[in-house]
Amino acid sequence: MKIGIFGGSFNPPHKMHKKIALDLIKNNYVDKIIFVPTGCKYKYKNNLLSNEIRFKMLMLMCKDNCNLYVSDYEFKDDVVYTYETLDYFKNKYKDDDIYFICGTDNLSYIDKWKNGRCVLTNNKLLIIKRKTDNINDLLVKFKDYKNNIIVTNILENEISSTEIRNNIKKGNIYDIESYVEKEVFNYIVDNKLYLK
Repeated sequence: MKIGIFGGSFNPPHKMHKKIALDLIKNNYVDKIIFVPTGCKYKYKNNLLSNEIRFKMLMLMCKDNCNLYVSDYEFKDDVVYTYETLDYFKNKYKDDDIYFICGTDNLSYIDKWKNGRCVLTNNKLLIIKRKTDNINDLLVKFKDYKNNIIVTNILENEISSTEIRNNIKKGNIYDIESYVEKEVFNYIVDNKLYLK
């Protein structure tokens, strides 16, 4: 089985996250996707909602699809780095092929990550293209890892978790309704998330 590991803050998870996952499955890049939300200890994200709330929203987003899963692996007392997460899933699913799902925005500076070169050396990456990034430049930059970099035909549009949060803070809650799954939208409204 081919398993895609989809990391991110998912603050909140939105329809583009789900579309990317389903498109990867539909196009036979992977058989299932595991969403792995970043833990609150991650120092570069200081506006994260609690682990439990983001996990709940992801579960609501995935609940109707048997090929989408959510893991709480990175919810620990210390920061968990991507290379550790990938090693964990490769060890857990030893008989399966593990793929790391990565946007071109993240690929552009993956070599600056903790053990980023190890991520490139030891893992297969499924690259999701953003319109603003030049994939050819990135392939040149990481030519030493070309056998591990798989550029998909999946294109990411510009739904942004930041934009969603900003709309809510401005009181434009119904502007986000088309960006998130209905159950996620109701959960955000019912729990008055992102208002502070």
